[in-house]
Amino acid sequence: MAYRFDKRDAQFIIKEVLDFNKTLSLQAFKDYGPEDCDMVIDQAIRFATEKIAPLNKNADEIGAKYDPATQKVSVPADQIPVYQEYCDNGWVAPTGNPEYGGGGFPSVVGIAIGEAFVGACETFMMTPGLTRAAAHVIESFGTDEQRALYIDKMVSGKWAGTMCLTEPSAGSAVGDLKTSAKPDPSAPDGFYMISGTKSFITSGDQDITENIIHLVLAHVDGEAPGMKGISLFIVPKFKINADGSLGESNDVACGGIEKKMGIHGSPTCTLNFGENGKCQGWLIGQKNKGIVAMFQMMNEARIGVGVQAMSQSGQAYQEALAYANERIQGVDILNMADVNAPRVAIVKHPDIRRMLMTMKAYTEATRALLYRAAYYSDFAMCADDPKEKEKYHGYLELLTPICKAYCTEVANDVTGLGIMVLGGYGYCREYPLEQYYRDVKITNIYEGTTGIQALDLLGRKVGMKGGMVLMSFLMELNKFLADNKDNPLLSSGVDTLGKARDKLAGITAKLPKLGKQDPYYPVLCATPFLFIFGHIVCAYLMLEQAKVAGDKLEAIYSAKGADDDDKKKAVREDNADAKFYFNKIKTAQFFCSNILPDVFAKDFMFNTGDKSALEAMLEV
Repeated sequence: MAYRFDKRDAQFIIKEVLDFNKTLSLQAFKDYGPEDCDMVIDQAIRFATEKIAPLNKNADEIGAKYDPATQKVSVPADQIPVYQEYCDNGWVAPTGNPEYGGGGFPSVVGIAIGEAFVGACETFMMTPGLTRAAAHVIESFGTDEQRALYIDKMVSGKWAGTMCLTEPSAGSAVGDLKTSAKPDPSAPDGFYMISGTKSFITSGDQDITENIIHLVLAHVDGEAPGMKGISLFIVPKFKINADGSLGESNDVACGGIEKKMGIHGSPTCTLNFGENGKCQGWLIGQKNKGIVAMFQMMNEARIGVGVQAMSQSGQAYQEALAYANERIQGVDILNMADVNAPRVAIVKHPDIRRMLMTMKAYTEATRALLYRAAYYSDFAMCADDPKEKEKYHGYLELLTPICKAYCTEVANDVTGLGIMVLGGYGYCREYPLEQYYRDVKITNIYEGTTGIQALDLLGRKVGMKGGMVLMSFLMELNKFLADNKDNPLLSSGVDTLGKARDKLAGITAKLPKLGKQDPYYPVLCATPFLFIFGHIVCAYLMLEQAKVAGDKLEAIYSAKGADDDDKKKAVREDNADAKFYFNKIKTAQFFCSNILPDVFAKDFMFNTGDKSALEAMLEV
């Protein structure tokens, strides 16, 4: 099946649900109107369809290659000219600061562009995605000289960027890292000598760009142990001469690439810094505050990983939907006893429809969540009112672990269901579902596993500002529930969501007390808590969409004179917008009836106080 981007749903969120005109009224976006944003999204969809999507098969089947003799990495050759065209068209940083060559578009437009590109070929987008985030770190924390030296070349795509945290003996426990940085008093520009090994570094080496700018966390010799002594350094693959040209190797060598379950087109590298004692790094930001600077990049990457997952969900749904409408097998359930009954497309079978609706509901809910987070990001960064900026920054912080963990977890479910819709064919490489399933799995893991995001949500985000950020968000939810409790289209979902909200409030109040009794128990419950939160936020956003869709649909019925069920059905069959709005309402109803009730099962689990996972003797 050809690559497809759900432009209609993206447009619906941006234009009809979010207050996008308010976004464009911000000073930062004064040069853009709705037509400009439409145009750039259309161009992105076209480029994704025509240029990036054809790379996906080779990215998986050929993959990145490592030459032990030269210690060099190559990507499938067809990616290189497309990458150059991608850069020439300014796609590396469409939302970046125009002062440094970025496009300056709102983040919510950037999310739509990102979904289009990542859905076309997830692995192709990893190099420019990290480059953009690394450049932003330098913009935020670097010196004027560092900004002038690096950002333009990174935003143009001439140089790439990476994030180097993980080590063989220190994954998520960043404070245990062993990479060292020794200051060189004789150095005229104050560089440090870097020594150590980093592992699982996405695009740590490749043959697409002429230089790679590594952002490396390292412990400065003589500083406090653990997180308090960690700083961040700019470590280019090749040294840079005074005139900006490239010099000799900076003693950064690739020791190999991982043989992975999926994302074969993305080189995941082991990098050795300073094996010959010649690796130079330059401090970025304050000494011993490296994790502060790196967290900016990590949080951006966490939203980006959520987009990766949602994009794969979207492609899996489109593939399964097309197949289900084309595949003829079996008879209608009402004709099961008639051996001569006509065979029907499998989309007619109830269980297939259940799976497709689950895929659709999760995909549209996570799209709504990620676009909403991007909307908050625009105001957190650019609002003129300090109180408004603070409010939306808090909401963005609160939702970030959910964007990362919830979106990636349900994407595994969605791609798995896609395989089930296709049956045996879904398990075969003749169809792309099995690649989506393999590629999406990593999104649960990198940039902090689901468990780490859950601990961040429960341990830090829920309690921000004494719980006032969460309280403010829930007050907006409460207002929506009160305003729509009598809406006949929404009332059932609103009632279920209200009861789920009460369970969330009860658990949130209960966990601190339980934590004092047994510190292990809240940690044991953190991931289920995140799912409860994710279900509730997504149900809220889906019902909000259903409210908008219901009003639009009634207006179409009225304009067409459709005043009974038969006439309304005829309108839906003939009018694409009416069909879209009707399906939006049904998808929200499905989410609230079939997915949201998982909150009550998890609430039951909390109330049992079960600690069997802690008590079982799991030693080998």
